[in-house]
Amino acid sequence: MKLFFSPAYCSQAVHIALREAGIAADLVQVDTVAGRTADGADYRAINPRGYVPMLELDDGSRHTEVAALLQYVADLAPASGLIPPVGSRERFEVLQWLTFISSELHKGFSPWLFHKETADSTRKAVKDKLKLRIADVDARLQGGDWLVGRGFTVADAYAFVILSWAPMVGMSLAAWPNVLAWLERVRSREAVQAVLRAEGLLKD
Repeated sequence: MKLFFSPAYCSQAVHIALREAGIAADLVQVDTVAGRTADGADYRAINPRGYVPMLELDDGSRHTEVAALLQYVADLAPASGLIPPVGSRERFEVLQWLTFISSELHKGFSPWLFHKETADSTRKAVKDKLKLRIADVDARLQGGDWLVGRGFTVADAYAFVILSWAPMVGMSLAAWPNVLAWLERVRSREAVQAVLRAEGLLKD
């Protein structure tokens, strides 16, 4: 299995899931702007969509979309608890959070807030909406350590990566103490620390 990734991109969520699940995967770093892998290969010839993450399975098939990849990886290691069993209320809740993160958080931050050409009025409107959605996350974490149930799931992995982007676009999370405490809980996990080191984002 191969994970095509870029450091600190949303592919990091899948990287975290793989580490949490104990699944070995080769890492292939991608420069999505240049459209090249670290060894110089044309990434668009490998993945015409040009973005990360992409997971190449052992049979050679290639797959994209963060929420789908997270579910797939979690289901490969049911004992990890990364996603609850099919048909359970808890799984339904994890899937709701994956969809919420994808549509209401991820697509707010990116592309709008990472593009210099985004108009100031659009940037303000996007940030105002994101603040409402982050408040939803903060409320969910009131009195609980994780987004769903009593354990870390792929919903936490995905939300962690996206909300870690806030400082990169000049957004403070100080108004949401539950979110800040949760970010530190996720960041302190052994698998997450390993991912940050592997992606060159954490030095010993």
